[in-house]
Formats: sequence, structure tokens, C-alpha cells
Amino acid sequence: MTTIGIGTQTKEQALASLSNMTSDLTPIQPAEYLSRIAKAQTYMQNNGIDAIYLNAGTNLAYFTGMRWYASERLVGAILPAKGEVQYIAPYFEIGSLNGFKVIDGPIRGWQEHQNPYQLFVNILTEMGIAANGTIGIDESAQFFIFDGINKAQTGLNLVNAQPVTAHCRMHKSANELALMQRAMDMTLVVHQATASMLHEGISTTEVEEFIKLAHQKVGAPGNYFCIVLFGLATSFPHGVKDPQILKKGDMVLIDTGCKVHDYLSDITRTYVFGEATDRQRQFWNNEKAAQIAAFNAAKIGVPCEDVDTAARSYLAEQGLGPDYQTPGCPHRTGHGIGLDIHEWPYLVGGNKTPLAAGMCFSNEPMLVIPDEFGVRLEDHFYMTDSGAKWFTEPSHSIDDPFGLQK
Repeated sequence: MTTIGIGTQTKEQALASLSNMTSDLTPIQPAEYLSRIAKAQTYMQNNGIDAIYLNAGTNLAYFTGMRWYASERLVGAILPAKGEVQYIAPYFEIGSLNGFKVIDGPIRGWQEHQNPYQLFVNILTEMGIAANGTIGIDESAQFFIFDGINKAQTGLNLVNAQPVTAHCRMHKSANELALMQRAMDMTLVVHQATASMLHEGISTTEVEEFIKLAHQKVGAPGNYFCIVLFGLATSFPHGVKDPQILKKGDMVLIDTGCKVHDYLSDITRTYVFGEATDRQRQFWNNEKAAQIAAFNAAKIGVPCEDVDTAARSYLAEQGLGPDYQTPGCPHRTGHGIGLDIHEWPYLVGGNKTPLAAGMCFSNEPMLVIPDEFGVRLEDHFYMTDSGAKWFTEPSHSIDDPFGLQK
């Protein structure tokens, strides 16, 4: 049978079926940023960390609400274990940064000919942090920032700030989950609309352009990312250099997401344009079963690696793999998600982190059949006190991927 919901309408009709889904959403409020800071400070006090440096990017945004981009200049903030946040930036950017400020704190400026790293060390001294204090450096900061601070300081113990940032960020609040839920809902609607406008001869580039327009129609700025693959190209998890043209019988893999008030979605759907062969059907069903095996293994207190093991063990029973060999799943089962598309913790062998309420994960034990095709079904779930809960329900079947005729 021809795949249900594929190629049923024109691009214009598909876009017309979409509408804004963001009008009732509320972004993260100042009180939540303050609670995040308090949580980080409690952790630092309990673990002998005197301050952490937050670089421009998602860590700075998470704790202070200030949205700024990482560049070749030092722009960020010092979050001490006790006391208020102090921002650091070039003098000529202070006016702009004041407009982005959500959490109060002085902005300490440096001129272009001055050493910003010496200013960093001086601020620590003014804060009363001893010359032998322990300072965490944002794990996402460029190396030149660590190097500059290291050369300017004498006696400080510079460590990775990840234990602090991950401790806070990997447990999502109700507000964060609500924003992520809406972003996921929006992308799933875009997936369905995209499938409906496919036709023989369409290029992956045209499909990518449609997905951008569709995400904008539902209220996102556009795609946060987009991977569209046809046929053999679907066997390359993150794509190939050249675009493809859709043909009857091709496997179609679309992986995309958007951003809603800084929080991300990330969903992959794989189906056949036309009628599935027995071989395509076999591996698609294996992929879905592996995804369900992973979900069923996700219990509070269980190590992250056990979720990966559940998917991989099922696949091995089907003669796939074992481990990361292909035909089989060549990468981890899942990643965390939030302000970053990939963040802690990860569902991968060796990760002993116990699952806890508020953690969010992709579930995507992709199957790669070299020189033929690939199948990735990716949905996300989050942990509650009573167990795992899907953000989006998994794809229904290879013949009816969006469950239009359940």
C-alpha cells in the first residue's frame, strides 16, 4: 500500500493548513533565573567552588537571561558562590548589553587595548575570593578564554564548570518542559505538513525550504536545523554533501527542529515515498521496537547507560550490530536537550548518571544498512517521578507514519 499522508496536497495547501502555535506561551521569568542562580550557588558552596565564569551563549542565558553570542572578545559573567553576578564586556558593548540584562549586576568594561583577563582576576580579588580560590570555567568557552585567564592569574585553581552547569541544567522545570513540549508539537505538525507535499522529482533543497517556511508559519523563527535525505543518503546519519531528487520507493528521512523562547525541538521521521518493500518494512519495524525498548527501560534511578543497552540488546537479538557495528545502530541511543540541541546527560554506554525527574532525552537508536538506506525514528521523553513520558508519540507504522488511520 502507498504510505498514508504522503504526497496528498500542494505546497501551498500544506502551508495554508498551518497556523501560529505560540501566542499563549510565556518565556522564562526573572524569578526562575534567580532560583537557578541560588541552586548553582548552593552547589558551589557545598563543593568548594568559589565562582564560575559563564561565557556568552547558553550558560550565560540559562543563569542570567542575557542572550549574547560568543565571539573573539571576552563577554560573560562571574557567578560567585556568594554575592551578585558581575558581567564583563568591552566598554563599547555595555549599552547594548544593558538592554539584554534580566538579572541585576554591574557590567565591568574593558577597552580594546586592555587585558580583559586581568580584569577578570581583579574582579575576583574585589569579591574577596582568595588568590588560591577554585574557579570553574564554562565548559563551552573557547580555549583562548581559559588560556587568557590562566596566564593572568597566580595560584587560582581553574576547573571545569560543567559539574555546576550540568547539575542545574539537566533537571528541567515545569516552565522549561512546557516550552519544550510546544516546540516539539510544532515540529511534529511541520513534519506532517512536509510529508503531505512531497512529490516525485522534488529536491531535498526544496523540502528544506518548505520546512523553514512551515516552522515560521507555526510561530518559530525558522528551522534551528534541518536534515532531509532520500534513498541511499538516508544511510548517512547526518547527511551528505549533495542534494537528492525524490523517486518512487525511496526511503525519506527528515530530521528537524525549531526554537521556542530559546528551547529546542528535535524530531526525526522516516518513511517510504510510495510502497515499502519487505526489507524496508523489516528494518523500520526493528527501529521502532528498539525505540520502545529504550523507552521502557527508562525508570527513575536507572543508569543512563541501561537505556542504551536496552535498545542495543534488542537489536542484537535481531542479528543487528552488535554494539556499534552496522547493519545496526552506529551511535548512542539518545542525548539530552534544552537550550542546546545536545546537552547532558547522554544515553550511552558508560554513563552511570541515574535517571531523575526533569531530565529530557532524545530516543533515536538509528539503524544504518550500509549501501542501502537508514531508518531513524526520533522522539523525546522526559522523566517524571513516576517514570518516562513522551513529548511526542512515536511514529505509528511505516504505512501510516503519522497515525492518520489508526
